[in-house]
This record gives sequence, C-alpha cells and structure tokens, in this order.
Amino acid sequence: MARVFLKTFVRVCNYLQEPCHVARFQSICGIKGTFIDKPSKADSGGPEQVHAGPRRRLQSSEVGVGNGATGDASVPQVNGMLSDDAGRPDSDTAVAKPLRRNSLTGDMGREFLVHNKFLFYLFTFGTELGNEMFFIIFFPFLFWNIDALVSRRLIVVWAWNLFVGQSTKDMVRWSRPASPPVVKVEVFYNSEYSMPSTHAMTGTAIPFCIFMLTYGRWQYPFLFGLCVALSWSILVCVSRVYMGMHSILEVITGFLYSLLVLAFFYPILDKIDNYYMMGHYAPLMIIVSHVSLGLVAFSLDSWSTSRGDTAQALGTGAGAALASHVNYHLGMPQDPPLSSLPLTLPTVTAGLVLRSLLRFFIGVAVLLVTRMVMKAVTIPFLCRLFGLPSDDVRQARQQMKVELPYRYIVYSVVGFSCVCFVPLLFRILNLA
Repeated sequence: MARVFLKTFVRVCNYLQEPCHVARFQSICGIKGTFIDKPSKADSGGPEQVHAGPRRRLQSSEVGVGNGATGDASVPQVNGMLSDDAGRPDSDTAVAKPLRRNSLTGDMGREFLVHNKFLFYLFTFGTELGNEMFFIIFFPFLFWNIDALVSRRLIVVWAWNLFVGQSTKDMVRWSRPASPPVVKVEVFYNSEYSMPSTHAMTGTAIPFCIFMLTYGRWQYPFLFGLCVALSWSILVCVSRVYMGMHSILEVITGFLYSLLVLAFFYPILDKIDNYYMMGHYAPLMIIVSHVSLGLVAFSLDSWSTSRGDTAQALGTGAGAALASHVNYHLGMPQDPPLSSLPLTLPTVTAGLVLRSLLRFFIGVAVLLVTRMVMKAVTIPFLCRLFGLPSDDVRQARQQMKVELPYRYIVYSVVGFSCVCFVPLLFRILNLA
C-alpha cells in the first residue's frame, strides 16, 4: 500500500514539474514567445518528459536563449514596457521584454508577445511583492506608520524564511523551467536554482504572518484578514508560473514549505523579539547567529543571486534586531501599552495622512541614500582590501569574501537605520 502511494506521489510530482503546463498556462493568459524553433511537444499537445530531479543550472552562455528569439530588428523592443505592434493582425497585441536583466550574466532576455495587458500588469505587480524594492518600502511603512512590533517580527520571519528557502534551492539544485516551451517573461533570477519557489515562500509567509500577528491585536473581521492573506499569497504564487520562473510543483512546494517554517517560528516569535530587545548578550548572539547562517548559505554552491539575497535578508534582520536592542536601552518605546489592545484604526484626517506620507517619503529617502552610499563605499573598499580589481563589480561580487561582507554591511546598516536612526530623526522633526 505504501509503495503504491509513493509511486503515485512521484508520478504526480513528475507531472506537475513538466514545463509544458507552465507554457500552457502562459498561453491561456495571453503570453506568446517569439519562437523560431520547431514546435515543442507542449505546443502539439503531447507531454514533455522533463521529470523532477537534480538538473544542471544554466551557464552564462546558455541563458540568453530564452523565448527562442534571435533579436529580430524589425520588431520593436521595449524593455519592461508594453508597446503596440501595428504590424501584427491583432491590435490588442503588445511586444515586451523582461523588466530587469539577468543578475548573473547581464542578459536582457528576449521579446515576447502580450495579448492580455491586464493580466500582464497584474502578475507583474504580484511578482514584485516578492522583490527587494517592495520589502524596502513595505517593512518601513509598517514600522513607522502602523505597528512597530508587527514589523519587527515580520522581518525575523522574512529573514529565516529566505535563508531556509534559498539554502534548500542550493541543495536540491533544480534548474528553471526549460525555454522553449516556456516563455521567460522575467530573466533576473533565471540563473539560480528554482526548487522551492522563494517568491511563493515569502508571498505566503508575509501575509499569513501579518494576519496571525494582527488578528486580536487589531480590530477587523477574521474572514476579511484571511481573504486578504490568501489573495496575496495566490497572486504571488500564480505570478511565478506566469513569469516562466517556476513549475507548478515548485510553487506548491514553496507554499507548503513556507507554512511549515511559519508553524515552527510563530510560537517562539514573542520570545525571539523580547530576547533581541532585552537580552544581555543579545547583540553578540544576533551577530554570530546571522553571520554563521550566511556562511552556511555561501558554502552550499557557486555564486548566484540566491546567496546574495540570503545574506541581504540576514543582514537586514541583524541590523533591525540590533536597533531594537538599542531602542529598548535608550528608552525609546515604540509599542503601544498592553492596556490599549485591541488597537483600532484612527479616524482618517488630512493631517494624519500628511504626517504618514511625510514619514514615509523622508524615511525611504534616507534608506535609499544610505544604501546607495554604503554600496558605493563598501565594494571598492572590499576589493582593495582583498586585492581584487574593482572595475567589474559583477565579477567582484561573485567572490564570497566580497559579496558576503558587502551584503551584511550595507543591509545591516539599512535595517539599523530603519528601526533606530529614522525614528530618532522623526522625533527631531516632530513627526514621531
């Protein structure tokens, strides 16, 4: 009985891993590749035999073949934008290219056709919910304007979630879905491994953790919070299939894996947060634990964006945790007293909106300037320290001795600034 179940389970996993299902979903959603190759089995209706299992990561010379195009000069190429293609019979068709170039090779990707602009913009928004720029905006806004406690604990879950997911990728080592038949709507992460989907993991962990942390702490209907969390998660998960970055199996695995990580960490979040703030040896433990996890992640495989993202999340988490400790010992309470729970949303007034927007724009500007300055200073310094040429930043950052301290230094300072320095600036400006 167990053997039959195992065989059935493996058969279902192999089926869900096939790239033809990704290509078929993209076709239903109006995405067409400018393929010049012979039709694949997926296009002819037959299943493509690509089974779940370890697969070789694409090398630099192989990444640029996505979407099967050779760069037809007669077709307008608009990077990350949509442009009407008057030469095509369907006036609703637009031509687009991936929004960002490949992080490892610098490849810009190939053009593709978009027949449904609404779904294109919807799923582009959905996939951005798992990218760096969203988190550098979302976490600070939540911390400065809504609930500092929820934001602090979200950062802990986010950092651990990314570490577990990215490390698992580098141990499982499955490559991205094959193109063709899959259209690469996004190529930024195309050179890293794909199992499980860390976008699906963060896109599940963040909304469900928000729901679990805020329900009972804030007054809102249970069904409303659950629907928002589920909708957020589904949008991010489905967007990764739409972008051609993950198979259905990888997205489902990421979703379930994230729930498992959340189930482990949520019961001890309160203890972790309190220790970070009040523990006598908390600063030492924060630095040692986060750096050690980064070293583990960097030892698993060759350089890829997954390692950098892991160090970035751990660095941000370390900086935010150290700032929480400093805030507590400086007597800068940012959490409402327990007697005020459950919290209710204040009456929305012009003054409240203005102060919130001022906090947000001033704070994000400070964080972006901090990140820009730290990046400009740190990489040349590390290259000089280790005797490496600094004229090719991408090549220099493929060295562990550059990438690991660079990510930690830059993003720990950003995390520290978000939780400690910017709120202090708000007090000086009377915006607290």
